[in-house]
Amino acid sequence: LFLIQLLSFVPHPASASAGVTPSSSEKTAIVVASFGTTVPQALPSITNIVSKIKAAFPQTEVRLTFTSNIIRSVWKERRQDPEEWLQKGIPRESLEVQNIISTIGDLRDDGYETHVVQPTHMFFMEQSHDLQQYVSALGSIRTLKERWRPFKTIVMGRPALGMPGDRYSYHDDIKAVAKTLIDDAQQAKEQGAVLVYMGHGNEHWSTGIYGETQKTMQNMYPEINTYIGVVEGMPSLDDVLAVLGHADTAKVILKPFMIVAGDHAVNDMAGADPDSWRSRLTAAGYEVNPILEGLGSNDEFAQIFVDHIRDAATDSGIELN
Repeated sequence: LFLIQLLSFVPHPASASAGVTPSSSEKTAIVVASFGTTVPQALPSITNIVSKIKAAFPQTEVRLTFTSNIIRSVWKERRQDPEEWLQKGIPRESLEVQNIISTIGDLRDDGYETHVVQPTHMFFMEQSHDLQQYVSALGSIRTLKERWRPFKTIVMGRPALGMPGDRYSYHDDIKAVAKTLIDDAQQAKEQGAVLVYMGHGNEHWSTGIYGETQKTMQNMYPEINTYIGVVEGMPSLDDVLAVLGHADTAKVILKPFMIVAGDHAVNDMAGADPDSWRSRLTAAGYEVNPILEGLGSNDEFAQIFVDHIRDAATDSGIELN
């Protein structure tokens, strides 16, 4: 009996699967894990991704969670007067958004034992790392009696630009993202402008992925000078400014390389503050055209997350309809 109990608590890898192949009769759900935004005008980029996922898997339950603790706390405060926000067109799902544990807990109470958690992050950095820890921990739960296990299978898909590992090449994921940005490149070409993206970046993880994405964009659209800088980490705006002088134009199209055109885009990128990217580029002599549109509003880009969900499900034997 002691041996049986001991073996019951041996940890199992759960970042991919809890170890049980689900049957077609089991209830399966997709959890769309977005960083989130506090800017109401930016929410359509998130809802567009959710809509594409629901359209691709119409018979599968799809729910939304925000991974940012700060953003969720703002929406929790706004729930004090829900009618004010609902009348402004804020989706109830966004207003009532919960954390990943509460979201999956509610799904489990509703009978869902198999889950695909799909982050809508740009790359595997801090937010995706922490999300994977939640997924791994929940999937590792082992009860003494098999029938009381809370989850059959719980897996996580990869972010837009991929993640570490040899199952899927992040180089291919970068190329897939670059292909969805053809309209941006075409717009820059028509305006005779340089294309500058602002990414979020991260101070705790390498942001070299942006450098490779920039190189991929330049190879794919050689007639356009494309540069990607980040708010946190490198390359910074200073790094972008250092190379902008090589372009033969003073026109700049400035766009967020983020899922949403949220607070960073509104203030840090296009704001009137002297330290904003728009202000600094203008002060450097460039004619700046800021476009406040998140990548999530791009239908082709949103489709990437549908593809990543399908990959994660297929790899784990999960049937999605």
